[in-house]
Amino acid sequence: MIFCAGKSESFAFASPIGIGLIESAINLTRFCLMSPPKYILFIGTAGSYGEVKIFDIVHSNSATNIENSFFTNKAYTPIDNLVSSADDVSRETIVNSSNYITTDKKLSRHYLEKGIGIENMEFYSVLKVAKEFKIPAGGVFAVTNYCDENAHSDFLNNHKEAMKILEQYMSRHAKEWFR
Repeated sequence: MIFCAGKSESFAFASPIGIGLIESAINLTRFCLMSPPKYILFIGTAGSYGEVKIFDIVHSNSATNIENSFFTNKAYTPIDNLVSSADDVSRETIVNSSNYITTDKKLSRHYLEKGIGIENMEFYSVLKVAKEFKIPAGGVFAVTNYCDENAHSDFLNNHKEAMKILEQYMSRHAKEWFR
């Protein structure tokens, strides 16, 4: 089954689960309890930490939940903050999820050093819920912006085109995910 965040990231062929880590976790859990899918595919937009280009399509099966304060030694976490449904994470584009968008290019470099390529607010919680229910999962993302001082304005300027690219991509490739 295909899921999306909803609101400005809605698709006729996808069920919305909410924006951010909390809404998406609650609503996807509710969905899995009532009608567990055989496979979860999350689609949406993402920001790039610098290596993935705007309007690129990225597939992923791995996500982290790292806050920017981690890289400035102002925070730590006792949780395992990497979740993956991939057999080999080293070949993955890892998606970071946070309820905050990175706007500091210097911090973006730290994510790249950890092998993390893009950020999307919901994907970590999607993979955590999928793992809890033992449901295979993945994600497809269209990049709207770089994670720098222009992140928000570039997101707004590029969002409509990225959504169109993602919708066209899914209409051509969705069957590959559900064989």
